[in-house]
Amino acid sequence: MKPNSIAVFNSNDIYPISADSTMPFEQHRDIFYLSGVDQEESILLLFPDAPKEKYREVLFLKETNEHIAIWEGEKLTKERALEVSGIKTVYWLEDLEKIFFEIMTQCETVYVNTNEHYRSNVETETREDRFTKWWKAKYPAHTVAKSNPILQRLRSVKDPIEIDLIQNACNITEKGFRRLLSFVKPDVWEYNIEAELLHEFINNRSKGFAYTPIIASGNNANVLHYIENNQPCKAGDLILMDVAAEYANYSSDLSRTIPVSGRYTKRQRDVYDAVLRVKNEATKLLVPGAIWADYHVEVGKLMTSELLGLGLLDKADIQNEDPEWPAYKKYFMHGTSHHIGLDTHDYGILTEPILANMVFTVEPGIYIPDEGFGIRLEDDVVVQEKGEPFNLMGNIPIEAEEIEDLMNKG
Repeated sequence: MKPNSIAVFNSNDIYPISADSTMPFEQHRDIFYLSGVDQEESILLLFPDAPKEKYREVLFLKETNEHIAIWEGEKLTKERALEVSGIKTVYWLEDLEKIFFEIMTQCETVYVNTNEHYRSNVETETREDRFTKWWKAKYPAHTVAKSNPILQRLRSVKDPIEIDLIQNACNITEKGFRRLLSFVKPDVWEYNIEAELLHEFINNRSKGFAYTPIIASGNNANVLHYIENNQPCKAGDLILMDVAAEYANYSSDLSRTIPVSGRYTKRQRDVYDAVLRVKNEATKLLVPGAIWADYHVEVGKLMTSELLGLGLLDKADIQNEDPEWPAYKKYFMHGTSHHIGLDTHDYGILTEPILANMVFTVEPGIYIPDEGFGIRLEDDVVVQEKGEPFNLMGNIPIEAEEIEDLMNKG
């Protein structure tokens, strides 16, 4: 942060559905990351150069009382907020304007927390947006800076505690996946599989899925974001599952593709093994200093070689390809890796070199609508100072033989 500046972070709103219904509360990941506070109507203010030491870190919280405790459950008291966050100065929100005025007379720059993630597409006005409009109107002479690049760099490199939490999410995901291997049979429905996973996740202290689950049998696998999960799984088909648990607000992200009947056909197996080879080789490329865009070019070369071997591309396709949309993109049209952490598509500035302790997915796929199936395989890995990344999902079955053995056990 610049000298004599403050940064402000707001919690998310509780979003209405209609009547008196609301969406389940999900905390804004930035205020959670910085303070551990996981409730609505909370504000964190940071002022490193504050003349009064007590204003260097300040939390503003919704005042709790017995009525709220009875109807909504316990909210943070000032004492509990200190235990959770380590922040000694805690006020109720009703004191915000008075204290904010004092602080604004002492600072010159205000860091605004805008959403600059490369996938963001937000139409809803957030609590953060409303707060920014309010203070800009009231204090127009202050300089504005943006906190997002700082948060992107901080959050993209994981603390050991964070890696442990992601590992825990991966371990819960493993339990769910292993449960499925003995459950899946011809004529189960995609939603039956979703229900089995949710049962296992919640039974292991997860709040549930880290993102909307994709359980795509047969040709549904060729719709990249298929989330209906309402079709029967037919004998001979494959099921592409992109499903994973959260734990303590941290995400895991898994993809596996399994045979409904417990055995891959020869063609399915050939494609499966090709995807697995690309995943294994791509993982080795995630090393400190690598650039995300260059990495994807290299993965494209790996995939092109495999598609030639499968007869899906020929040399003429490669010679005549559009450099902006290489030939392999016909069968593998999405990216291979993204950051993962508090968000499933987590923070990370993609134009800057990869660093140790960043956590990435690795998720190549081959999608063949003409043959009625698609295959994607995905693990979550931690970049190491030296050597290959550490696979947080290394215990989750992925080799075709192991999946077949487990599906046909007993």
